[in-house]
Amino acid sequence: LITGAGTGSFGQEAASGLWGELQAGSFIFMDADYALNERDPAQPVFEHALFLKSQVISARGEQVVVDAGHKSHAVDSGLPLVHSLPGQPAMVYANGGDEHGILRLADGAEGQLPALGDTVWLIPGHCDPTVNLHDAMFAVRDGLAGGVVESIVWVDARGYTG
Repeated sequence: LITGAGTGSFGQEAASGLWGELQAGSFIFMDADYALNERDPAQPVFEHALFLKSQVISARGEQVVVDAGHKSHAVDSGLPLVHSLPGQPAMVYANGGDEHGILRLADGAEGQLPALGDTVWLIPGHCDPTVNLHDAMFAVRDGLAGGVVESIVWVDARGYTG
């Protein structure tokens, strides 16, 4: 049995016919980095399933500040993407430091930025080290906007590096 490959190469490796088993792991969450490296980043092979919940804590002019800075997500594979729900404009996340992120409308996007207190969902750049920063994950059924929390998944290895 030949085993290996991964989320980033599963398509090519599966097509090669050489592998009897693929060890794709990150596909379960599909982080922003994997999606951006696909042939069509707008249509990832796997759906995003890991989101960081953040809240607008300041709204001024052409930007808002959310409570999700570098301490809430890994940055080794880039900043998070903003997950726009239906009816929301496309937005971009910018570095706001350890505790905060700055959101602006994406180039060419029209609409209103979220208001003070609104929830904003972020797609982490790198899922593995982002999960390692949190004590628990909430498994939600039927979408982020009105979904139901099915279970709480505790991250037993939180903070462990070896």
